[in-house]
Amino acid sequence: MTMQESPETAQPASLKPPRAEQRPHTDTHHGITRIDEFAWLRADNWQEVMRDPAVLAADIRAYLEAENAYTKAVMADTEALQEALFAEMKGRIKEDDSTVPAPDGPYAYYVQYVTGGQHPRYCRKPVNGGEEQLLLDGNALAAPHAYFKLAAVAHSPDHNWIAYAADDKGSEYYTIRFKPAAGGDDLEVVIPDTTGDVTWAADSKTVFYTKVDENHRPRWVYRRNIIDAPDHEVLVYEEKDPGFFVGVGMTQSRAFITIHAHDHTTSEVYLVDALKPQKPLQLVAAREPDHEYDVEHAGDKLIIRSNADGAEDFKIVEAPVEAPSRENWRDIVPHRPGTLILSHTCYKSHWVRLVRDQGLPRILIRDYGSDEDREIAFEEEAYSLGVSAGYEFDTPILRFTYSSPTTPAQVWDYNVVTAKRQLRKTQEVPSGHDPSAYVTRRLQAPAHDGEQVPVTLLYRADLPLDGTAPVLLYGYGAYGISIPAAFSTNVLSLVDRGFIYAIAHIRGGKDKGFRWYAEGRGAKKVNTFKDFISVGKFLVEQGLTQKGRIVAQGGSAGGMLMGAVANMAPDLWGGIIAEVPFVDVLTTMLDDTLPLTPPEWPEWGNPIESVEAYRLIASYSPYDNVGEHAYPPILAVGGLTDPRVTYWEPAKWVARLRARKTDDNLLLLKTNMEAGHGGASGRFDRLREVALVYAFALKVMGHGAA
Repeated sequence: MTMQESPETAQPASLKPPRAEQRPHTDTHHGITRIDEFAWLRADNWQEVMRDPAVLAADIRAYLEAENAYTKAVMADTEALQEALFAEMKGRIKEDDSTVPAPDGPYAYYVQYVTGGQHPRYCRKPVNGGEEQLLLDGNALAAPHAYFKLAAVAHSPDHNWIAYAADDKGSEYYTIRFKPAAGGDDLEVVIPDTTGDVTWAADSKTVFYTKVDENHRPRWVYRRNIIDAPDHEVLVYEEKDPGFFVGVGMTQSRAFITIHAHDHTTSEVYLVDALKPQKPLQLVAAREPDHEYDVEHAGDKLIIRSNADGAEDFKIVEAPVEAPSRENWRDIVPHRPGTLILSHTCYKSHWVRLVRDQGLPRILIRDYGSDEDREIAFEEEAYSLGVSAGYEFDTPILRFTYSSPTTPAQVWDYNVVTAKRQLRKTQEVPSGHDPSAYVTRRLQAPAHDGEQVPVTLLYRADLPLDGTAPVLLYGYGAYGISIPAAFSTNVLSLVDRGFIYAIAHIRGGKDKGFRWYAEGRGAKKVNTFKDFISVGKFLVEQGLTQKGRIVAQGGSAGGMLMGAVANMAPDLWGGIIAEVPFVDVLTTMLDDTLPLTPPEWPEWGNPIESVEAYRLIASYSPYDNVGEHAYPPILAVGGLTDPRVTYWEPAKWVARLRARKTDDNLLLLKTNMEAGHGGASGRFDRLREVALVYAFALKVMGHGAA
């Protein structure tokens, strides 16, 4: 056996893994020719497959199903373990749970789950007392479908109508429908091919929504009066640049509907008067390369978060509603390097900022006309924080959610007048949870170039730290997304079995401000991979684990990370879990018909136009760098109708790994044939997928028993 092979990690001798047929396909760019022997796994009719999986070509389906059957057979010895994992993860979920009601005038709205139900129910109660009203039953709507996911569920300002959007394929084509809040049949208005976002104008008749084009890109914003002219939609905005996506929203004041166009580095916002939805759009500030901004409203001012004028961690400016262009902007919160302004929300008497400082989130509150902030303080070494804007504008109550790896989520109401907090809800773990039985730590791992990479750890307080513990090391590192140090009931199933759970807050995210993101994208993308490897080595050097005792996990762009570190440091890992992995980076970035490709060019570079970008991406693209050497055990997971990371990326990657790798370590591919990027839609069905992933981690670490 090679590398860290053991009976648990080696391919079973009695089972023969599938071998995809090799059909060499060549492509040439910038005078450079590549041969792709598995390009045929990309269905020519992939756009049709997104809408109807049954039209997938028979040879592609046969290969995916063969891989699924092989994965099932190889993992058969963990079925009891998977059932045990599923049962305990489900046992940590309060089945008949509900969110804290959010007031909006005469009603308070909330989401409810019922015992045995997989999908949410949307409800409300009169704030002055009265019976619960069921507005929408996700379980009933989902019943006829193998996959079902609700997106927007929005009530009209007069509380008489409910708009909701649903996807029944996993391909993120959402259909919007409308129903009376008091009960009864849906209206005949059906709006297909949307992104799922829907915003009501003040008349409670007019809605704004976003439609996608033939390449699944959000391109058009439409307006429709569902009561007076239900069959007539009006084009409000069309995005001409294929690299920009468009969406709709609303200011907290409800005075303006917002139309925002953006890619990963540039944005542009238009306003629509919510009282006069037929009025022309008002542009706030014309798009400029690398200028991101978003808009809130209070009184006669717009309050704008912007990274203009070198404010890479953002600043806050104000501008007159009647003349909001850049020349009229005035700084009210100057840029402070290292303190990243994540978001802001305006209320009638005050406004709120959520910032990240030294890697941790903070809430700052300021009254209008003041330059003094009030901070809500927290004590734990690592934690997660989220602000819920709610529905109301004229309110002294700020709602936020706090958790840490050891502390279940707590929902708090903070009164900005009295500065008092009220605990509204603590996440209940029915099977029991003792925070004191666990330890959360925040470490700093030195990177290859001297940077310090934050690492969050969770482990049992009684775990012997003798260097033998297995580690599940999670990473993402792209698009400026930061992985929060939040509570997870699922992770406890590994931690309770002796694992250390670790999050590597690597470059490519904004964990340490915008600079942290900039240092892990484009020409500096390789820092992301090197940071993750540095964290793994650091955990070994600190005596927490051993080489070959780390299972690396990441999904989507984090799946690209998994593919890269498998190529760059295969001996370090005891296993790799790559969920919906973006591993065929160069091919995807060369295909401008795919939904996300043009908007992704600012993140990775445009290899169609630039030979430098081509060579850079080719240097790390996991699929292009699969080598003839040993690899650790690998589990790849994909979704057939995934429009973000198409199913053929993990399929091609596994096929090439099978053809080239020199070891007999486990190599498994599981494709969900009835779901997309997020996997199974039901809350319990999703747990079965998690159970498979965790069973793989336990199996390769020699913990295969239930």
